[in-house]
Formats: sequence, structure tokens, C-alpha cells
Amino acid sequence: MTLIRTIGLTLLFLLAMLSSSGAGEADLRATIAKFATAKGFSDIGAVVHELTATGDPTVERPLSALADGNLYIRKADSLLFVGKEAGESVQLFDPLGSEASGEAAKDDVTKIKVNNTLRRVIRDALGTLTLGAKDSAARLAAADTMFKTPDASNIEPLDAAIAKETVAGVKALLGQARAASVLVSDRPEADKLAAVALIGTRGDRDAVSLLTSIEASASGAVKDAATAAIASINSTLALWDAGQNIWYGISLGSVLLLAAIGLAITFGVMGVINMAHGEMVMLGAYTTFVVQQVIRTSFPGLFDWSLVIALPLAFLVAAFVGLIIERGVIRFLYGRPLETLLATWGVSLILQQAVRSIFGPTNQEVGNPSWMSGSFDIGQLAITWNRLWILVFALTVFGMLLYVMKRTPWGLQMRAVTANRRMAASMGIRTPWVDALTFALGSGIAGIAGVALSQIDNVSPNLGRGYIIDSFMVVVFGGVGNLWGTLVGAFSLGIVNKVLEPYAGAVLGKIVVLVLIILFIQKRPRGLFALKGRAVEA
Repeated sequence: MTLIRTIGLTLLFLLAMLSSSGAGEADLRATIAKFATAKGFSDIGAVVHELTATGDPTVERPLSALADGNLYIRKADSLLFVGKEAGESVQLFDPLGSEASGEAAKDDVTKIKVNNTLRRVIRDALGTLTLGAKDSAARLAAADTMFKTPDASNIEPLDAAIAKETVAGVKALLGQARAASVLVSDRPEADKLAAVALIGTRGDRDAVSLLTSIEASASGAVKDAATAAIASINSTLALWDAGQNIWYGISLGSVLLLAAIGLAITFGVMGVINMAHGEMVMLGAYTTFVVQQVIRTSFPGLFDWSLVIALPLAFLVAAFVGLIIERGVIRFLYGRPLETLLATWGVSLILQQAVRSIFGPTNQEVGNPSWMSGSFDIGQLAITWNRLWILVFALTVFGMLLYVMKRTPWGLQMRAVTANRRMAASMGIRTPWVDALTFALGSGIAGIAGVALSQIDNVSPNLGRGYIIDSFMVVVFGGVGNLWGTLVGAFSLGIVNKVLEPYAGAVLGKIVVLVLIILFIQKRPRGLFALKGRAVEA
């Protein structure tokens, strides 16, 4: 008996809820129906305010449709629909949902017209609705929009939203949006001075833009306060801009490190000026493109893993091509640097033309996985995820290569050959194979550099050409064959480049860097970190 009574009470409760919900929807539809009888823009505005007063988020759909000119009245029964024109007919949809309600000829419906004033009313109404959204991100976006488009009519809705807000970050932005609206209102001067002070604490370019417009239209103490706040923000922004340029330099340095680290090994161990090194980077980027194409067509669910899959493949492809180049061309030209330079330059042209013949001369699309897309802010610094991951990847590759060079037998043999090739050979080290495997390793690292560069640069046959000169500058500046020198050289040149660019421009900045390197080499011909050894010192 108790169970039956419980079930009965539950059913009654559900029926009451459904009845309440149905009544609420019925009231909304009755209010929306008033658009059909509204006379003029003022009456339409009154209906907009009535819908907004309900606080129901479902009214956002008809209000947005009204603002976009997509709200229609069917002449036969005066019912309201969201419409979408399709040729000579209009597809009709329920204003409170997305259900289709058939079609009607254009002559059988009347579009509700709006003007700019009414659009502003609807915009404010939508903003007020969004301020009460359950999602804090939606409330934050609404507050930001109100800050950028201040209006005196926003003050009261913002006051109500601030009183109810529990999230500190959203509440702070709501306060700033209210201050912006106060500045364009007829509130007392004391209120406007307090608003200027609050906006000044925001400290970003949006605050400067708003205060600049206030400075131009205000007078007296408000104008002076706005001027002082702008000066204070600009001085702070100058420091953030310097920090942003340093970040750009670190980001460029990580790219240069990836492009140059393989060259540092081959140049240091073998003394070979490899002009085809940039093409190894290009092959790694095209390997990434091929992997993504296969995944897109056959395994779309694995796209976020495409770079992880491409990394070992790019290393193997570039290392294999590098091994063929060393065994087929370079080993016959040791001790003849000019011939080696010309031969590897010819190889680079062959590889470029081969890629053009296979993939075409145009840029190829290589997508960003979700975990490398987007950006985030630290203060006024904008940091993109792809650049940050490339920095982490470059340092990881550097650490792994340093371990190989310092902690493995093969690394010991490479360092022995670098220090004194003849002595290493007399100790039983097979220097030709050390050369071959070293060249393959350097080429393979260039290949995985191509995987990273495919995320920030155009994948084309000319991809590697843009990095070969900078790579040589990094290697020479840091010290031939020294990994720590390559690290310091890459980040130093990257930061100097980006610090100079705002003042000298990109091209002149590179020229200045080149001149500085030439002058530096005059004083230290072996670079920052010179290798020590009998062969090197001879």
C-alpha cells in the first residue's frame, strides 16, 4: 500500500511539473505572438523587453532571428516562425525549438522589419539573457562584449548580474563592463572617476581604446584621469611587448635549434658543408603530410595521434636518404670542401624537383591536432600551443641527443672522431661508418624537425631553403660540433632577431644579425664554445 501511494505521489509530482512547464511555454508563445499585432518599432521593442523579463534562455532563438531579419508572420493564421529563405519559398521553423514547420511562399508570409535602434535593443536584451546563463564562460563572454560596447542602459542589468555572480573572475569583468557603461552615461563625475580608476587596473589594449575615446569626449577631472590612466597602461604594455618579443625569440630559437642541431653533428664530426640539410627538413614535413592524408582517408579517429605516428617515420625517411647521400656522394669528396658544397647543393635541387614532381609545387595542408591548436594568455602575453609544444619538443630532442653523445659507446666514438680522426682510426674505430651513421643521424633529426615545422610553416618544396642559412649561422656562432653551443646560439639569434624586428624590420634585422656574427667570428673564430682536441687545434 505504501509503495502504491509513493508511486501515485510521484506521478502527481511529474504531472505538476509537466503542467508547469507547459504553462511556461504557453506564456512564452503568447508573448511571442504579440509581434504579430505590434504596430511600429516601439511596440516591437516593448515585446522584446517583455520576453527578456521572463529570463528564459529559450527566447534567445526568436530574438536572434528578429535581429537578423529572419522572424516571419504567416498571414493565414498570424503565427510566428523563424524563417530561412530558399528561392521563392521560406522554410519555417518553430520559434522556441528547431523543429521544421513546413514551407510557405514568400507572398504568404510577412517579415518583421527592424531598424538599427531596435537591433541595439535586441543586442542589449540578448546580453542581459546571457548574463544569467548557467555556463560561466557564456557570462564571461557577455561581460566582455558589454565592456567593448558600453551603453548606459547596461548598468542596471549589470548591477543585478554582479549581485548574483559567484565566480570571482566573471564578477571582476562584470564590474569593468559596468564601469565602461558608467563612463558613457550621465552619472556624476565621482562615479566616472571611480570607473576610470577601475578600468585602469585592467591594463590591456581594450582599456586603452575605451579610455582614449573617453579622453576625447570628456573634460575636466575625468579627462585628466583618463589621460593619466592611458599613460600608466601604455608604460606597462611596453614591458609586456618586450616580454612578447622575447617569447617570439624563444619560439624562433626552438625552431632554429631543431633545424640546426642535426647540422651541428654532421658539420662537427665530418667537416661537411651539407647544403641539402634543409631538404631533409622538407622530407620530414612531407612525411607528416602523407601520414595525415592516410589517416584522414582511412583512420580519421587517429588524427590527434598523427604527429606521434609521423615522428619515427620522418626520422627513418630522412635518415635513409641521408645515408644514401653520404654513401653515394659525400664519402668520395672528404677533404674537398668546395666540391662537397657544390655536390650537396646539386642534391638539394634534385630532391626539391623530385618533391615537386610527386606532390606538386603548391603548398600542402598539414593540420594541427587538437592539443596543438589555440592559444592562452599569461598577463598580456599571447602564447600559442603549437609554439609551446615545439619548444618542449626541441628541448626534448636536445636532451636525448646529448644523452646519446655523452652516455653511449656510439656517442663516444663520434666525439673521438671529432677530436682526432686519425687517432680514433688507429684505436680501431671504423671512421667511415661513424661518418655514415652520423650523417644519417643528423639527417634524421632534420626530418623530425620537419614534423614540428609543418605545424607553423608552409609545407612546400622550398620549406628547407628558408632555414639552411640560419642553421649555418647558429652552428658557426655556437661553435662547430658543440651541442651546448648550438643551443645557446639558436636561442641567442632567435631573441636578437625578434628584438630587432620592431625597430629595424625583418630583412634589416637579419642583416644586422649577420654583421654582428661576422664581427664576433673575427674575435672568436671557433664560436662561443670551441671544441678541444689535437685535430681541432692543429
